[in-house]
Amino acid sequence: MADANQRRDWRIFADFAHILIRRARVLYASDPLAVDLEQTVYAMDSTTIDLCLSLFPWAHFRTAKAAVKLHTLLDLRGNIPCFVHVSPGKTHDVNVLDRLLIEPAAFSVMDRAYLDYRRLRRFTIAGAFFVTRAKRNPRCTIRDVRPVDRTTGLRSDHTIVLNGIKTATLYPESLRRGAFYDVEHKRRIVFITNNFAIPALTIAGLYKCRWQIELFFTWIKQHLRMKAFFGTSDNAVKTQIWIAISVYVLVAIVKKELGVQRSLYEILQVLSLTLFEKTPLFQALQAEIDASKQDADRNQLKLFDL
Repeated sequence: MADANQRRDWRIFADFAHILIRRARVLYASDPLAVDLEQTVYAMDSTTIDLCLSLFPWAHFRTAKAAVKLHTLLDLRGNIPCFVHVSPGKTHDVNVLDRLLIEPAAFSVMDRAYLDYRRLRRFTIAGAFFVTRAKRNPRCTIRDVRPVDRTTGLRSDHTIVLNGIKTATLYPESLRRGAFYDVEHKRRIVFITNNFAIPALTIAGLYKCRWQIELFFTWIKQHLRMKAFFGTSDNAVKTQIWIAISVYVLVAIVKKELGVQRSLYEILQVLSLTLFEKTPLFQALQAEIDASKQDADRNQLKLFDL
């Protein structure tokens, strides 16, 4: 398998994954969002996949550590990854925005690592919207102050213009800056956006939706073997990552097309247990998971327990 992953071009698996992604996005296009919006909403972020430096010297990250980064743009309707880029661990998150095809009228929700005014202005020029966290004490002038209901958690809603020596040139248009107090995590979040039409509370809700991409990264790392790789070349790593993305999207397609009420993890578990059985897929997913099969290996350790 390691030899195969090293020889076969990873782009074959990437192209296949994109075919599945297009199919999955159509299936989940009518799914509701956590906020009341008709537009497409994306969450942008990256996760670091640690590697052994002695085995993966081409992915040098730190003094005694190797890593690659998985940059992902997640469609929050169905949590479908629609843009994936694998880069060396040293790559800064914001550089990936240069590779992004910006969709007009769509919202992209990002963390503070993506705050680059020159790159964010591309969204405004393209007629798209962004929501991200603001830096502390940016040099700006407040042009307008809108009232907020503090009982909802909102603390401010301002229209600002950047007046820093560089920032005023990089982003000359107006921005919207708001503050929201997150009671659950007891923290104050200051966000900026180029959208002035939707309510400030909706924008705060959009930023909270960004947490879905963190759950996505956790899921694929835990359930799709993203920590151990067959092969040590750049091609082998990218091949395995794209296969994992394909499996995730395939499971999402099965769940939607068959109307299965199980979670993605349960579906993946059923498929792994019935991989070599000639059972119709719908029938296998409707049956209860046999707990004895799940614990077969673990029970062997208890043979001599009293």
